[in-house]
Amino acid sequence: MPKLSKRQAKINELVKPNYVYSGQEAVELLQQIGSPKFNESIGKKPSKLKQRLDISVMLGVDPKKSDQVVRSATNLPKGTGKTVRVAVFAQGDNATKAKEAGADIVGFEDLAEQIKAGNMDFDVVIATPDAMRIVGQLGTVLGPRGLMPNPKVGTVTPNVAVAVKDAKSGQVRYRTDKNGIIHCSVGSLDFAAGDILANIAALLQDLRKAKPASSKGQYIKKVSLSSTMGPGLVIDLASIPT
Repeated sequence: MPKLSKRQAKINELVKPNYVYSGQEAVELLQQIGSPKFNESIGKKPSKLKQRLDISVMLGVDPKKSDQVVRSATNLPKGTGKTVRVAVFAQGDNATKAKEAGADIVGFEDLAEQIKAGNMDFDVVIATPDAMRIVGQLGTVLGPRGLMPNPKVGTVTPNVAVAVKDAKSGQVRYRTDKNGIIHCSVGSLDFAAGDILANIAALLQDLRKAKPASSKGQYIKKVSLSSTMGPGLVIDLASIPT
């Protein structure tokens, strides 16, 4: 049996097996594990990388059924802590509005050519409905990267200014995977615990609203929170203010 690193051994001491944490407990423990002091105490230099907090929510849906696939977006009230680069397919007045709203890249056929050439310096792609005839040709490039615009998550819209502002201010998009679980970021480890919990609450509220009519029984089955370099902790739903 391989010997555990000092870091992993310390984590094993702190994390209780099969324990369901309150939201506050989970956030505080992940912050403790991810803090520079924790790393220094086991002889490692603190990471300069900003650690992301990710949430996984197991839903009571059958993702094999098209009417039970949950795909949506949530505007996190406290943001994600990440700088997001937005590309917009628009022309005319909509292109002007996108630029004024803070879009990093705006174009039409020229933007499509840049993407085909491999220039993809962006995190989100937004398109006006009339641009989809061009964007549709980029499905094999954008699709595998999760960048294909979709009206269900608000990235195909005539109101590009609002979409750009949402993307910049902390919108997260998600879709159930083959196991019926959605994954997304809810902030950074250096956020205040209250801000992280507010983001989680907003996400859970939107997920409840997105419950498929054909989904029966318990809908939100399990919620777990993890940091970039930390363990996954199961959270008690009742502890999240909604």
